[in-house]
Amino acid sequence: MARVTSSDPNGQVQGPGPGQAPTLDEVARLAGVSRATASRAINGGNRVSATAQAAVDAAVESLGYSPNPAARSLVTRRTDSIGLVVPEPDERVFTDPFFVHTLRSVNRVLSVRDLQLVLLLARPGDEERRMLRYLRRRHIDGVLVVSHHRSDRLADHLAALALPCAFVGRPIESADKVAYVDTDNVAGGRIAAELLVQRGCTRIGTIAGPTDMAAGTDRLEGWRAALSDAGLPDDAVAYGDFTEAGGEAAARELLASYPDLDGIAVASDLMAAGALRVLAAAGKRVPEDVAVTGYDDLGVSDRTHPTLTTVRNPIGEMAEQATRLLLEQIEGERDGRPIRVIFPPSLVRRESA
Repeated sequence: MARVTSSDPNGQVQGPGPGQAPTLDEVARLAGVSRATASRAINGGNRVSATAQAAVDAAVESLGYSPNPAARSLVTRRTDSIGLVVPEPDERVFTDPFFVHTLRSVNRVLSVRDLQLVLLLARPGDEERRMLRYLRRRHIDGVLVVSHHRSDRLADHLAALALPCAFVGRPIESADKVAYVDTDNVAGGRIAAELLVQRGCTRIGTIAGPTDMAAGTDRLEGWRAALSDAGLPDDAVAYGDFTEAGGEAAARELLASYPDLDGIAVASDLMAAGALRVLAAAGKRVPEDVAVTGYDDLGVSDRTHPTLTTVRNPIGEMAEQATRLLLEQIEGERDGRPIRVIFPPSLVRRESA
């Protein structure tokens, strides 16, 4: 129940009046400190002694005081909210396990700090302009960016705004301007192709990711490097969009152009799931006729038939690390120089290769 206190004629603090919320002045009076000290203690403890902090904490608990968010924001210049920018269609965000894992991991870090996550879907055009206006007005304390494309130019926009930010995945352009966390996608692409070479495949194709995303270009680069080292041709390439439908279309294209393929390295598990359906429809046995590898290991690969050998993309750890980097910027624990953290990929062996 909301309460206020007052002093009786003898100077003792009395109980709350009915239906009234306690105020900051009453917290200060009960704690025996100034109003300014009480405010600092409630809003972060800057320049407050341990004794005063303990007294204010006890007064807050005793009175059931809850700070006014607007007043608190004026003191701290904080909104206690973090934006997650995803420049993708909303139907993909809520169906792709990549985004589910990202959201869950970011929120795991924020929840223990009592911070709010604000999801910002911003495709190029009006949505992006509206999102940038929102960021420019400082409605949030900082922003995380995931699944970004070359045309988004989000690294440039956020650097110009001087808004604390961190990217999950390396921006394909202007990566030197922002903090980011990524996995070594070149090494991951190489690992997948090398497995197929070691298996004895001699005609190896790939379903690459979008060319406007760093993950797409880097995984393709690793695949090409492995085939070059093995002295094998690297011309069997089709491109998808990291969706099952995109994987199906790319697999049909590959089989039509290269019917002798005996191995396919696919740049995402969702695309690989689509490719497996196309191979089955074409009468190709996996892995007997065509060995297949995916990329991500976010829950799709152990539900396909056959189960999918894949390269693990540690998106949960990446998203958590990016969130921590962002919070360090907001708290002033970083000197402003962009930080890069790179996680190693690893191979997960299942039935498809």
